[in-house]
Amino acid sequence: METKVTREQALALLKKYNQEPFHIQHALTVEAVMRWYAKELGYGDEDFWGLCGLLHDVDYEKYPEEHCKKAPELLKEIDAEDALVHAVCSHGYGICSDAKPEHEMEKVLFAADELTGLIGAAARMRPSKSCTDMELSSLKKKFKDKRFAAGCSRDIIRTGAEQLGWDLDKLLDMTLQAMKASEADIEEQMK
Repeated sequence: METKVTREQALALLKKYNQEPFHIQHALTVEAVMRWYAKELGYGDEDFWGLCGLLHDVDYEKYPEEHCKKAPELLKEIDAEDALVHAVCSHGYGICSDAKPEHEMEKVLFAADELTGLIGAAARMRPSKSCTDMELSSLKKKFKDKRFAAGCSRDIIRTGAEQLGWDLDKLLDMTLQAMKASEADIEEQMK
């Protein structure tokens, strides 16, 4: 999908409503993961997929009680297309939004958003503080431990895999690969 929104506009909007480094880093991570998935799945629409990832939580820091409800208003500031607005809102389906993920990109965003948080938490617990040396088996153990990163909903991750028609291992493995591939670039952007 072609988009008239530039990454510069999207990043400026994100930073206008999000100042916490954790939220900025999460947005950059989900952007990178979405770009990786677009390429890996053969869509070649990396810019659009990336923008959806970058902006998915645009309203979260300032308007947590209106998450996914305030986003359309904020996205109007950069004249975002309906498809971009729907994708952003659909990542909160069943939690804070009635917009259902329809396209594969929206389903990936729904699934990967929550999972990047779990992988990031697991990485911070490692001696390397990195996911680049993390094995899938290690991630699966963290996933099964309900006390670990308890704020990351395993149900959302499972539902995301089901919506995609993937088994859980495929989603875990691919998202871990995507985060490994982008970790250094995100660290550089956060400096």
